[in-house]
Amino acid sequence: MAKPKIVYVCDACGAQCLQWQGQCDDCGAWNSFAEQRQVRATKGRRTAAPSGARRLDEISEEPEQRISIGIAELDRVLGGGLVPGSVTLIGGDPGIGKSTLLMQAAARLGREQAVLYVTGEESLRQLTLRARRLGVHDAPVEVLAETQVEQVVAGVGQNRALIVDSIQTMMSGDLSSAAGTVSQVRECAAQLVRLAKQSGVAVILVGHVTKEGNIAGPRVLEHMVDTVLYFESDAGSRLRLIRAVKNRFGAANEIGVFAMTGEGLREVPNPSAIFISRHAEAVAGSVVMVAREGTRPLLVEVQALVDDGQSGHVRRLSVGLEQNRLALLLAVAHRHGGVSMAGQDVFVNVVGGVRVGETAADLPALLAAVSSLRDSPIAKDLVCFGEVGLAGEIRPVPFGEERLQEAAKHGFTQAVVPVANVPRQAIDGLEVLGVQRVGQALHAVF
Repeated sequence: MAKPKIVYVCDACGAQCLQWQGQCDDCGAWNSFAEQRQVRATKGRRTAAPSGARRLDEISEEPEQRISIGIAELDRVLGGGLVPGSVTLIGGDPGIGKSTLLMQAAARLGREQAVLYVTGEESLRQLTLRARRLGVHDAPVEVLAETQVEQVVAGVGQNRALIVDSIQTMMSGDLSSAAGTVSQVRECAAQLVRLAKQSGVAVILVGHVTKEGNIAGPRVLEHMVDTVLYFESDAGSRLRLIRAVKNRFGAANEIGVFAMTGEGLREVPNPSAIFISRHAEAVAGSVVMVAREGTRPLLVEVQALVDDGQSGHVRRLSVGLEQNRLALLLAVAHRHGGVSMAGQDVFVNVVGGVRVGETAADLPALLAAVSSLRDSPIAKDLVCFGEVGLAGEIRPVPFGEERLQEAAKHGFTQAVVPVANVPRQAIDGLEVLGVQRVGQALHAVF
């Protein structure tokens, strides 16, 4: 039998060394090294080439047979449902609703497929109490309270879907380190990924997040799985956004919108209606834009407040938009639009807690700031989008026609967009004005 080798592994980054040391040379963490025993591989003859190898052009193009969960917003984020043999990782802050959503998903899925729900954080009694609160206690779902990953793999049986809550509580008997360490998380995830690929079981893992908002454990964990989903929410908000940051079977950055209620998470099929205030009358500093999240056009309201600076230095604050982008837009407005906000505090916010990362928000943010500065309201039935360049030009954004059709569907009658995004065929009930420069956009709106 091979002699075990003792190494020390950093819990923060996974670095290894032969002797214990106080600080990790790779990541700088203190007192993060833990002892781990490894078994050296025995020397032997080289193995033959794998007999299961096939030529790429000989593999038939069979369509993916997805498993619908029964929750439309979750199916959308996954790209149409679960793919057999796939591994999905869901992360989010404590108490945001990860376990609640997966319990509801297991109940819906259990009516069509055999599902095993494994919990390493709760007892079966606690799990049952939560299921009763959600009204799904009569669902045909197998539940198991276990932290040994080998027992979980052995207990899957004929189930076609496996939910593990959470990966940080799982342990492997082959390692002596504690649960949640880098080596344990990596080894447990590797065994569950191997199970999924060999047996075709769809595996869903719950991951804890660090204070920085990243999934705890080694970064390689996100590379091992097929899909990575993140829960997002603002403090005090009932809305929950679940976003796909990686998806091998669908579009990345796709979002699903849920509302937290006393009976669990409820789908929001038309999130545009929530993210638009619909003021009784037009107000200064407010404009509606059409963002695109994944494959879905989404109407959101961008608000701005421009006021005289109350301190020695002016403030530039944005919520839902990139901070540095706001300073860039104010400089362009001054140079190419003749609008100066020097000495003014500028605050920009995207209503509803949505984070818009695309450049289509440039023109709406600029127009909202100018509207607040001049105390000149923008028409309630007007939408806009477009990227603003440093030379003062308005650049087109992808999927312009789909954005305009979404705006027309919600009753908007005017649109200010880049010239290149003006549709060739008119859209019923929507007057589209194409602009090329910042000055033209300001003249058209005000």
